[in-house]
Amino acid sequence: MTVGTIRPGGRTARVRAAVLRAAGDALVEHGFDRLDLGDVARRAEVGKTTVYRRWGTVAGLVADLLADMAEQSSPRADTGSLIEDLRANARLVQRTLVDPRQGALFRAVIVAATCDPRAAEALHRFYAVRIAEWAPCVEQAVQRGELPVGTDAAEVIRAVSAPLYYRLLVSGDPVDEAAADRAAEGAAAAARAGVYTPAGDRT
Repeated sequence: MTVGTIRPGGRTARVRAAVLRAAGDALVEHGFDRLDLGDVARRAEVGKTTVYRRWGTVAGLVADLLADMAEQSSPRADTGSLIEDLRANARLVQRTLVDPRQGALFRAVIVAATCDPRAAEALHRFYAVRIAEWAPCVEQAVQRGELPVGTDAAEVIRAVSAPLYYRLLVSGDPVDEAAADRAAEGAAAAARAGVYTPAGDRT
């Protein structure tokens, strides 16, 4: 049975939830390099063979953990205003990064992604899904005439979250709502100025 066909409330769903929570706990405590499927099975109180059969590898388990985090994330805002949509996106990222559990999970996976190609692949897939979900708010802004034709929607969404990750991982500055709002406003201003269109389309 695939993730998309899990019967809500069924045993498969309960096992998945228990294993992913255990994997998250272990990842926060020990990091990616010490994540072990046997230890995760023990923490989740399920059979080791169940974990190996369903996820196969540590990378597969982390990929599913990130997929679950994406599934649990708040849906994309649709306010009819570019700046309000981008502000909602920035605040969602901000809340995730300061959350005691999710923030620690992201730090662990991001650190692992710098040296482990499997972790990097899982992280890249996660963000590809999140960017694809939020890109329509930029595309709709183009249709409304708020942004220049040809604006790269994915680049705008990346520009919203990039300053927040920089604060989390590099500068150590506060990742608060004020920082989130500034990131959204900066991305919106740059998009309106044509920064995210092909060079020949800028005005």
